[in-house]
Amino acid sequence: MNPYILATFLLSLGLGTTITLTSSHWLFAWMGLEINTLAILPLMAQQHHPRAVEATMKYFLVQATGAATLLFASTTNAWLTGQWDILQMSHPLATTTAILALSLKIGLAPLHTWLPEVLQGLDLTTGLILSTWQKLAPFALLIQIQPTNPLILVVLGITSTLIGGWGGLNQTQLRKILAYSSTAHLGWMVLILQFSPSLALLTLATYLIMTSSTFLVFKLNKSTNINTLATSWAKAPALTTLTPLILLSLGGLPPLTGFMPKWLILQELTKQDLAPIATLTALTALLSLYFYLRLTYAMTLTMSPNNVTGTAPWRLPSLQLALPLATLTMTTISLLPLTPTVTTLFML
Repeated sequence: MNPYILATFLLSLGLGTTITLTSSHWLFAWMGLEINTLAILPLMAQQHHPRAVEATMKYFLVQATGAATLLFASTTNAWLTGQWDILQMSHPLATTTAILALSLKIGLAPLHTWLPEVLQGLDLTTGLILSTWQKLAPFALLIQIQPTNPLILVVLGITSTLIGGWGGLNQTQLRKILAYSSTAHLGWMVLILQFSPSLALLTLATYLIMTSSTFLVFKLNKSTNINTLATSWAKAPALTTLTPLILLSLGGLPPLTGFMPKWLILQELTKQDLAPIATLTALTALLSLYFYLRLTYAMTLTMSPNNVTGTAPWRLPSLQLALPLATLTMTTISLLPLTPTVTTLFML
């Protein structure tokens, strides 16, 4: 793709998210989401591969449905209460419809079924944008909506953590595993959203860091399924040593960064007298941890089944920048001792 055109699309992507983040009127927020969707579609379809084009079409239809439902919810709220302000959404019907529309846009269970299929059809760079940047605008709107019935967010959260862990168990494709991982992490965020929005933002920040480092590792190794992970040793031995720590951090294992938000969320749920929900959520984290352990095992303790004659693929030099990956990797692994500082910054 022409660099000028690419820059235009990336700037439009940033513009759409910024408009949504800074708007207080539902129409402006909706417009930002639409710009966001339209800007990423050419990036998704740039490979001209049937899978990429199919994924782009699926993504467009899902996002258009979510945006239309959101517009319907905000119009309904304006009709019933006379308010277009995002913070003034008070009618139960409009609030519930808006929450479900935003859940569809970010891929919360049970509205998550499009996410693994779409992510599987994309390359790892576009998949990284889809899994990180594209979550920001809908999540910002979700934080601003105060549900009239708090049960809906709890149900969405538990369902997402359960299905996100369950769905990834039998997968061999890394992008599908990361899609289910995304659903599970979003479930944790939505679960705590109404009790502590700042904690939900902290969880989102750690999720963005950990997912970015995971995608960049897979991109460096050119890995798309579990079998190709086994060639990582010959490509980048030092990085392969650290990658299990990144994966286990995603799973929320102490003493890694991923443990911090899970620990604080379980503590907050217990404070809210929701110990049974906290216990259930902690148990669903074990499902996710299992498939991260599978990836760790495949990467460190197995040999590659590919007998390639001629130039071995792992001898080719990588053109990827090392600094972003190094920074994100160290943040993913070593942020837990800074928990007091982080909680102060996020005013928890």
